[in-house]
Amino acid sequence: MYRRRPIRIAPSILDADFGRLAEQIATVAAAGAELLHLDVMDGHFVPNLSLGVPVVAGIARHTDLFLDTHLMIADPGKYAPAFVEAGADSITFHIETVEKPAALIEKLRGLGVKVGVSLNPGTAVEAVLPIIDQVDIVLVMSVWPGFGGQRFIRDSLAKIEALAARMNAEQWLEVDGGINSETAPLAVAAGADTLVAGSAVFGSADPAAAFGRLRAAALRAQATVEPQA
Repeated sequence: MYRRRPIRIAPSILDADFGRLAEQIATVAAAGAELLHLDVMDGHFVPNLSLGVPVVAGIARHTDLFLDTHLMIADPGKYAPAFVEAGADSITFHIETVEKPAALIEKLRGLGVKVGVSLNPGTAVEAVLPIIDQVDIVLVMSVWPGFGGQRFIRDSLAKIEALAARMNAEQWLEVDGGINSETAPLAVAAGADTLVAGSAVFGSADPAAAFGRLRAAALRAQATVEPQA
């Protein structure tokens, strides 16, 4: 059931110090990060507001890292083109917000980015199965979206396992929420390969070291659960 895939740690800038954002992005890039996770919130779909298009554009001007853009907004189809123009390399929308997800996926494909779908803790895996073969990323929320620093919801592990069994080796199975050195191995053992980490990285006094510890913990878990070549 386990897919032999590269492990990716995606630092979430939601927990970065925005007064030192360029410096903090450079720090995790030097530590080996391949991508940044950008949480976009509209105050409607989730009870909070976060970065918008100008912030994404500013980040894109100062880094070559893959910008993994998570639209926690009520109308992703309306705003996705602006985020892509700003520099987003992927757009992940919430299945809960879209009546015709296949049509939105087609629209996003036309923008030339990776396409992802996300599901909240209260949403069953079955909600994304009709379009799972059409997306590049499936993002499992292991906390309720809207705020950083929440505890990992253990029921998410069964959801990750079910999705891992249905996804191919080219797709990313991403987990967002409560990821740290203790929960990252659990997510990887369940089948995840891309782990979003905010406070576990940027909440540390040494984000580079925290990134390294998290990645090492995930790699150890992968080595334990996957058959050796």
